Amino acid sequence: MIIWFAVTAVLSIVFVFGDPRFDHRLLILGAVAPSVTMLVGGWVLVINSIVAAIGALIVVMVVTAGRRPIRRTLLGLPIGMLLHCVFRGVWSSTDVFWWPFTGGDLSSADAVITGGGVLPALVFEATGIALAAWTWRRAGLGVAEARRRFVATGQLVLS
Repeated sequence: MIIWFAVTAVLSIVFVFGDPRFDHRLLILGAVAPSVTMLVGGWVLVINSIVAAIGALIVVMVVTAGRRPIRRTLLGLPIGMLLHCVFRGVWSSTDVFWWPFTGGDLSSADAVITGGGVLPALVFEATGIALAAWTWRRAGLGVAEARRRFVATGQLVLS
């Protein structure tokens, strides 16, 4: 699931914060990075944990100390990772959510990470596609200028 996480993260930020200056590009990257790692393997379970998201948040805060404009942009990455945890439902498995504090064996957590199979994943992705189409229309992304602004600045305003 890629579209599901990207769109739900964007809509969460738009509706919760409503800041038209928010850069959604790194938010999307943070929201889909755990799913992308599932496709290529390796860090699959680690990046799905709350520890990875908090670690990314700490790194952004330390690296950007005293540089508010870049911090504002980079905070989208750990926020996206945290929203991925929310919309994946990793809190339903203590082993995944609190890894590595609950032990080192995450092999039993595959069912949580994979979302329970192909059919639920297809339903979530179809819902994500429908939400993406709705967002596209509400943000006016059918207009070339709005698309250019989004690509250049990451800003998205729903009408």
